[in-house]
Amino acid sequence: MEAPVPTAAYDPPAPSDARRTAARRWTVARVGYLLVPFAGAWFTAAYLLPSPVGVLVPAVPYLALALAGAAIVLVYGLLRSQGRPRWSRAYRGTVAVGGAAGLVVAGLLGLSGGVVLGCPVLPPASTERPSPGGWLRVSAAPWKDGGLPVVYFFGATWCPYCSASSWAVLKALSEFGTVSGGSPTYSYGPPEPYAYTPEVDLSTVHLSSRAVAFEVSEYDGGTDGETPATSNCVQRAYVTAYDTCTDCGIPFLVVGGQYVHIGSLYDPGNLAPWNRTNDPAGAAYVESSVLSENGTPWRVVQTEAWWVMALLVDAMGQPVPPLALANHWSAATTSSVWADVNLTS
Repeated sequence: MEAPVPTAAYDPPAPSDARRTAARRWTVARVGYLLVPFAGAWFTAAYLLPSPVGVLVPAVPYLALALAGAAIVLVYGLLRSQGRPRWSRAYRGTVAVGGAAGLVVAGLLGLSGGVVLGCPVLPPASTERPSPGGWLRVSAAPWKDGGLPVVYFFGATWCPYCSASSWAVLKALSEFGTVSGGSPTYSYGPPEPYAYTPEVDLSTVHLSSRAVAFEVSEYDGGTDGETPATSNCVQRAYVTAYDTCTDCGIPFLVVGGQYVHIGSLYDPGNLAPWNRTNDPAGAAYVESSVLSENGTPWRVVQTEAWWVMALLVDAMGQPVPPLALANHWSAATTSSVWADVNLTS
């Protein structure tokens, strides 16, 4: 009698093989291991180079929120992985792939922003040093238009802080060329603070100058709280990189691409005597006082106007005396700008 042929018995995989097989599956934990380095690498690149990498998708707040979401996915996945491997060769590979993919995406966006759109290379604000007068000195290439240093104003006519700052900008521009347009008016009333602060509408200002170029993004529509839109990648780059203050985002002022000021140049309450409620002709009086350098409104504005002028002089790299002579500056303006230029050195 023939012996029965033995049937093949099922041989379960060894425990180590089972763990390796489980680690290769696309579990929630593995998805988290992919997303965290992907978002982290992209966030880091966009933070270190807010322009050109972070112009299209800024590190703060968008990539920071994406990174936080990825971390939540990873933690949730690890909590669910009871009895399963939490770290393995497959997971290490997933982390490497995620980090590499994040760098590739960041690099492609950087090329798009820098090469295609022409955005400048800007370091993060946290690496920059404060400058006198409440300004931030930026380690970036000069921002010029036709070889002239650019003054860039980002604000809105409803905003009393923008309204107050507009006079210093107007005065500085007028000392380097001929200003036209820019009718005097007032900021919005309640519920805005400092209701009806006198201002000059910079969105309609035109500057004719051989020394300075002026660019402006100022919302002048009828919606309270609306923010302005930028018109080119350089403007968008500076706003993305440095205008990150939640409570003081406008006005935002850039001089020569190397000096940045976030928030009001001075307290709008200083112009309260000439708001529309107290003086129906107050805006016109402030304009006359500032441009003629005579009267109390000019004394309110002069310090910040001189600072803007000094930063422009620094951006030009020219001595003060010939500029003062060519543009017919007053003795007080000449000496004050000269003193401020020395402080920026």
